[in-house]
Amino acid sequence: MINLEKLRAEQDKLAKKVITHDTFENEDIKTIGGIDQTYTSNNRIISAAVVIDRKSLKEIEAKYSVMEVNFPYIPGFLSYRELPAMVEAYRMLEQRPDMIIIDGNGILHPRRLGLASHLGILLDAVTIGVAKNLLSGEVDGERVIIDKEVRGYRLVTKEHANPIFISPGHKIGLASAIDLAKKLIIPPHKLPEPVHLAHKLANRVKKELKDAEDAVKGVAPSPA
Repeated sequence: MINLEKLRAEQDKLAKKVITHDTFENEDIKTIGGIDQTYTSNNRIISAAVVIDRKSLKEIEAKYSVMEVNFPYIPGFLSYRELPAMVEAYRMLEQRPDMIIIDGNGILHPRRLGLASHLGILLDAVTIGVAKNLLSGEVDGERVIIDKEVRGYRLVTKEHANPIFISPGHKIGLASAIDLAKKLIIPPHKLPEPVHLAHKLANRVKKELKDAEDAVKGVAPSPA
């Protein structure tokens, strides 16, 4: 049985270690990573990690991990479900990025410890959270507020598409997180390029795994 009170206490403790100001010089960020996850129908999680060159926005390296899911989906505790696969994919990279953007929240979280913040603490890395859905908080124009603190930013990156929500993960301030995320969006893509590429890789691996499983069963592969 999962002891949520114990996990809340752990999150509160870790949240105190989160740094929400820039700990780097802008010119030091030469490579940027993106991490995204997806799930298979047989209870596995695929985590894809991609590294791009900041200037050219071209892909340098991509790795992925596939693991069994060992924690249920509980809002506010996503890191306990997804972090193991993310860390495994990240550690497979030969080129460790200077910054990582994660498909998930940073401090835009009830206890200021979303997926991006938790990963940042674990890896001692500069991280930004970019979420496709709002977990918690009140939207005031473009700002997202929790407990009277501006913790995130609502950004519409694509016409007729839902907004994304940017928040600092670790070792970066909100203004820099917004600025960097905006500069990494290549229209018509909705997400910053590193996350967009990681999302594509995760879904491609998911399809390949399904086609391989179907082949064993004698089922024709699904169209690309």
